[in-house]
Amino acid sequence: MSKQKVDQGRRFFIKSSLLAGGGMMLAFPWLESCNFSPEQVKAMPKEWFEINGYLKIGENGLITIMSPNPEIGQNVKTSMPMLIAEELNCDWSDVIVEQAPLNSNKFFHQMAGGSTSISAAWTPLRKAGATACQMLITAAAAALEVPAEELNAELGFVHHQASGRKLGFGEVASAAALLEVPEEVTLKPINEFKIIGTSRKNVDSKKIVTGASLFGIDYKEEGMLYAGVIHPPAFGLKIKSFDASRALALPGIEAVFQFENYREGQAKGAFDISAHQTQIAVVGRSTWEVFQAKKLVEVTYEEAEEVINKMSFFGGRTLETRWPAGLENTADHKKAMNQAEAKAKVVRQDGNPDAQFNAADQVLERTYYAPYLAHNTLEPLNFFAEVTDESARFVGPIQLPEILEPALADRFGLPLDKVEIMMTRIGGGFGRKLYGHFMLEAGVISKTVGKPVKLVYTREDDMTAGAYRPSYQVTYRAAIKSNKATAIHVIAGGIPESPLAADRFPAGAFDHYKAESWTIDSNITTGAFRAPRSNFMASAEQSFLDELAEQIGKDPIAYRLELLERAASSPVGARNDYDAERYAGVLKLVKEKSGWDTPKPGVHRGVAAYFCHRSYVANVVDVVMENGRPVVDKVYAAIDCGVVINPDAAANLAEGGSVDGIGHALYSQLTFSQGKPDQDNFDAYRLIRHNEAPRDVEVHFVPSDIDPTGMGEPPFPPVMGALANALYKAEGRRLYKQPFTGPQV
Repeated sequence: MSKQKVDQGRRFFIKSSLLAGGGMMLAFPWLESCNFSPEQVKAMPKEWFEINGYLKIGENGLITIMSPNPEIGQNVKTSMPMLIAEELNCDWSDVIVEQAPLNSNKFFHQMAGGSTSISAAWTPLRKAGATACQMLITAAAAALEVPAEELNAELGFVHHQASGRKLGFGEVASAAALLEVPEEVTLKPINEFKIIGTSRKNVDSKKIVTGASLFGIDYKEEGMLYAGVIHPPAFGLKIKSFDASRALALPGIEAVFQFENYREGQAKGAFDISAHQTQIAVVGRSTWEVFQAKKLVEVTYEEAEEVINKMSFFGGRTLETRWPAGLENTADHKKAMNQAEAKAKVVRQDGNPDAQFNAADQVLERTYYAPYLAHNTLEPLNFFAEVTDESARFVGPIQLPEILEPALADRFGLPLDKVEIMMTRIGGGFGRKLYGHFMLEAGVISKTVGKPVKLVYTREDDMTAGAYRPSYQVTYRAAIKSNKATAIHVIAGGIPESPLAADRFPAGAFDHYKAESWTIDSNITTGAFRAPRSNFMASAEQSFLDELAEQIGKDPIAYRLELLERAASSPVGARNDYDAERYAGVLKLVKEKSGWDTPKPGVHRGVAAYFCHRSYVANVVDVVMENGRPVVDKVYAAIDCGVVINPDAAANLAEGGSVDGIGHALYSQLTFSQGKPDQDNFDAYRLIRHNEAPRDVEVHFVPSDIDPTGMGEPPFPPVMGALANALYKAEGRRLYKQPFTGPQV
């Protein structure tokens, strides 16, 4: 057990003195009150107190917890309340969970990005539950006239074992509300968990399958208008003029006008990314009318000038990026990438790799490439906004409401407390909904027309508006002497960022190692894509290590374990950012569970392992040939992500990440001609289909007492490398370019 200071302070634990009939309100910075219907609970409390920022307990012991973070399918709306319920010692069947609105004064880390939701909440939420539990026990001790040390809480009751008496949480809630907040609380050891580590069904499951209104696209209000936007068809163009007369003549169309996303000189944060500063809004009474009117707006464009962006990041850091003028082409990008490698800068060097390459018997050199990718979330971009001179109200799917709120306040000249953001369930994010330009656009349109507005993007709008996964290229070189790899050289870059993580494996495993990085500026806007940068580097690195192992006659898993043993026992360099023993642990587990050492007739197997978002994942992919084509038969996943909160939910993430990774590696790409995306809908942009998904995904977790680490993103990158290695075994050709089904020259 560990004692924890209650460092939130007394102001976060406000208690009501009006609870004579029962019910306790304990305010935590992670919790919020809610409304609910009688159908959601087995019995309604006689008194229900709703004060923002509170854990709510009715006199019948019913508990409502508001989940603070955006829910994008990673199941934090279930897992985060589980942390509180564990330390509260309540009955999970008595818990109701609802989504909290954004409130930066009461909540911390209200965001879904970087696979940080659970890891950031791990201690604060448990402390919140433990504090409430201790106050309930203290109140029960007074009521039973026994020392608090003789009491324990379990399943929503405080028990006095010596006398056999017990009091329900609801019975002592009003008295507990009058107590001082304890200065410190004791958190449970892992071996005493009863809720954490057990599988709990998604709290929204019934609503999802019955089509309840949960997602932003579902949200509507009486009297609101609908809006669409028109942006330039190519990056590097801007609007010169437009004629909306034909569109305005259509029934239901209220307005067509040009607007600026951000006001001139407005400071931008790292996630205030908008592909086009100036756009055209079409506003009407229905999405159908708006979408038809958009087709009739006649717009002329001209080439845009160079733009220099200054973005502010966490901790006051700023970054200047350049969007050059001109219309870009994929063919030109590839040529520029090859030229950029020669200008790469060394970011890490161990030993003397150049000497090793000069003395090598042979050099294995391979170059890997990946195209731009569009996020293509199932739910297209949408947001509701009502903005006036006095306030701004937003409702919709957004991953970083806490970070984007200041940009909204700045844009509309409002104090932060006059900006209200209600988060809906998100129908797919994958990084696309980190960037809130569509939210801001809805606000600008609402303010202009003086009415509440629901902005909805078409699939074509979304796919051509940027924030793509960047295009990357990396060259790996290995010096081989006497059938042993003596040095590794990696040169990685991309448009417009480099994917290189110079201190990751195999850094630390070779005496001689060099890592170089390069970038190319572009006016094509890019952003985070599930497991940023790792989603490319894992595939390239693990494909290269596989080929290197084959070149020197080593088993692929045995060779990786050999390198990791070196990194664990005698690491090279002091900056290695991975734990070699945990890395090796997932490889050993996947080797065991897949039966790697037992050949399977007709099955072609590939392996990969990778570390990102503080977690370790290893995959074995089994491919079989059917009717002359490869079919992914099974995926094995071994994962070390620390303590697993909800095993079924975590397995779901691993299964989804595996399917997602395989699909993108096999089929997806976005190319450009004269600045225009060549693919703008699913007829041209290929995603994985149901009959192409793995027939089985088997997930295993490494037992751990380490605090939770990332889970939403880590299963995505390594499966691509394992797939490439399995396809090589099946087809006899190494794969160096994504998509794998495309030409490899």
